[in-house]
Amino acid sequence: MIQIAIFLVIGLALVGFAVGRGRATAFSVGRTAAAVRPHSRPNHHGAHVLLWTLVPALLLLLLSSALVPPLVNDAVLSSLPAAQRPQNPMDRAALLDEVRSIAAGESSGGFIAASNSLVPAYKVASAKFNGIATGLILLVAVIGGLFGFSRVRPDFRARTKVERLTMTVLLLASLIAILTTIGIVGSLLFESMRFFSMVSPLSFLFGTHWSPQASTGAAVDVTAFGAIPLFWGTVFIGAIIAMLVAIPFGLMSAIYLTQYADPRVRTWLKPTLELLAGVPTVVYGYFAALTIAPPLRDFAVSIGISSASSESALAAGLVMGVMIIPFVSSMADDSIAAVPQAMRDGSLAMGATPSETIKRVLVPAALPGIVGGVLLAVSRAIGETMIVVMAAGLAANLTLNPFASVTTVTTQIVQLMTGDTEFDSPKTLAAFALGLVLFLVTLALNIIALRVVKKYREAYD
Repeated sequence: MIQIAIFLVIGLALVGFAVGRGRATAFSVGRTAAAVRPHSRPNHHGAHVLLWTLVPALLLLLLSSALVPPLVNDAVLSSLPAAQRPQNPMDRAALLDEVRSIAAGESSGGFIAASNSLVPAYKVASAKFNGIATGLILLVAVIGGLFGFSRVRPDFRARTKVERLTMTVLLLASLIAILTTIGIVGSLLFESMRFFSMVSPLSFLFGTHWSPQASTGAAVDVTAFGAIPLFWGTVFIGAIIAMLVAIPFGLMSAIYLTQYADPRVRTWLKPTLELLAGVPTVVYGYFAALTIAPPLRDFAVSIGISSASSESALAAGLVMGVMIIPFVSSMADDSIAAVPQAMRDGSLAMGATPSETIKRVLVPAALPGIVGGVLLAVSRAIGETMIVVMAAGLAANLTLNPFASVTTVTTQIVQLMTGDTEFDSPKTLAAFALGLVLFLVTLALNIIALRVVKKYREAYD
């Protein structure tokens, strides 16, 4: 019934818009020289009636979605004799879940004996309260629409009302984003402080031994939470190896597409390149583990590196670099294409060759966008998990050998939060501390990027 009410409310709102707009159009068209000049356009009056029809009804719908289920549950439980009612909240919840599942046709019977006998009572209570809620929603929609229609007059400031509501909605949307960020930071800080009350921040930030499984018992081994190998693995794979692949290939592909490629070639080559960003990361992980890693291991063994692993930082970094090429290429492409044609023509007129124009004029002028694309790619690489799990392994090694197995912060967060988690143990809380460090590093990168962009934007405006 609630779904039907939603469609009816939307239909009433559209009818209200048409009726309100029609009435406003009538007094606008029939206006004489002595009549009052309408303050707002007919569309504003129609939107005002639509909002009065829609908004109160939707608010009541949200309220009813929170009130109807408890009322139905109370009615179902009250139909049972007092001696048969479950006293434990978990038992009551399990009984009601089975009743709802049987009533919805998702199962033919329940494990609890009383569940089958309560299905008729559930259907009656659900129809009753949902019917009442549907009737009230439609009544509120009609009353709101009539009230909005009654205010359609030439001197009514419908445009001001509609714009004010639009600004309120935009403000709420921005506040939701801000509050979500505050909530994320707050949860990270709260859980990280709990972790740092058990483990020293210095041991965590500067320790070189990572083995959180050693502290699953009552005794906490503070030396087992040294996160330096994780930080190094994240930088080694995501910010060094991957960037050595993504930056040159992404920048060169952008220069070719904007300066040298035939327009017909560009029309199919650029979308094909950007398809790399849409490939699932698990596919890249399989490609890295099955196609890239074995030849790299064989190559390392052939040059005398006997400790080469089938899970290596180089395999993960190379594939990750290919994955983020579109991030660098797309941003650099747009930035280079946005450089004014006058700058190109001036450089060529002074006798510079096309390659000199690209190197000395176009790339410096487009540097803010290029830097933004690089930092976006770094953030994407730092947050990658699947490729590292499948191609680089889970070993927290502090090594410069690209053929060795390493791990990253995000991979360890997933490992720590998988399975049975106890939120009073340092092993689980370490994931929040790692997340906090990753958040602060990303924030620092963004601040640096803004300062760099501001500096070069002032130089080339």
